[in-house]
Amino acid sequence: MALHLEAVTFDVADVSSAAVFWAGLLEREVVPEPGAALLPGDATQVGLRFVTSETERVGRPRLHLHLTSSTPEDQRRTIETALRLGGRHHDVGQTDDERFVVLADPQGNELCVMEPGNRYLAGTGHLGEITCDGPRAVGLFWRDALGWPLVWDEGEQTAIQSPLGGTKIAWDLEYRSPAEPRVGKNRYRFDLVSAEPAGEVERLLSLGATRLAPRPDDVRLADPAGNELSLRPERDSPPPR
Repeated sequence: MALHLEAVTFDVADVSSAAVFWAGLLEREVVPEPGAALLPGDATQVGLRFVTSETERVGRPRLHLHLTSSTPEDQRRTIETALRLGGRHHDVGQTDDERFVVLADPQGNELCVMEPGNRYLAGTGHLGEITCDGPRAVGLFWRDALGWPLVWDEGEQTAIQSPLGGTKIAWDLEYRSPAEPRVGKNRYRFDLVSAEPAGEVERLLSLGATRLAPRPDDVRLADPAGNELSLRPERDSPPPR
């Protein structure tokens, strides 16, 4: 399989603000791109890309990350860093008994700073999980597309993880209320690279992806839930945005 996940990409109102906040929180560099900013990942930590969007956000934010903690002091430092960078405490209905802490970044996107000893995120690294909106079928599609094992499969909740470990990517249909429609452009998508893009396009289509453009040379596709994905040759520079 010659497919690599370069980054999960999120549309944001202010690319600079998002990039500075998350780079400071995750201790990553910022790679500027036209209309975007990339926070590169590595073999076990998923990359993040932020892209300028002028579309008005409707409903709950689609960016939701889980950060891990090794000790109570480490959890406290992460929270203090997030607040110093412009984050704030955020109420999603959690109780006072919860050991994790819910915050929002400067643009209102959610993150949870998890408690130390969280077994589900053990060994994932600092960026423990990226939670996406979607049913079980989407998790199964990405399991097959990336060749990542399914590490959680219960009801409509699924998660996959690289065979090397690290960040989990999860889909949860309950993250968006069934009564809440998807309005406008989806605000997250996967950016993929491949040494054999033509063959990978055909393989993704056979797994249930669909084309978003009529031309065969336009490799913008969507997964079975309509989430956009892009695919470019491995040695090319990132496409303009």
